[in-house]
Amino acid sequence: MRRDIACPAHGTGALTGVEAVIDKDLAAELLAEDVAADLFIMATDVDGVYTGWGTPAQQRLGRVTPGQLAGYQFAAGSMAPKVEAAARFSTKTGRTAAIGSLDDITGIINGTAGTTITTHPA
Repeated sequence: MRRDIACPAHGTGALTGVEAVIDKDLAAELLAEDVAADLFIMATDVDGVYTGWGTPAQQRLGRVTPGQLAGYQFAAGSMAPKVEAAARFSTKTGRTAAIGSLDDITGIINGTAGTTITTHPA
């Protein structure tokens, strides 16, 4: 989402417009952190986070740590913001984040579907 917002001009007390982008995944992470969520779930249209997405070698990640996620590359306009938000939540709070399909929400909550991001390795 792109909006023009006003901010104080340097030292003048006047307002000036700037362009800003608010990433919905990172905003959701901040909210989940602020409300002390036990579990931060990002429901999407795929069943989890994949390495090698769209290639014959694609593989869904099950349970991973933020450190393990840091070793992979994800599409900037697609999965990368979700992965970054999930890793931030888990790292900052010590709690679990998950990414997966809305159709699998019960399994995601139970830890049997989607990709689970936790600071506690399996």
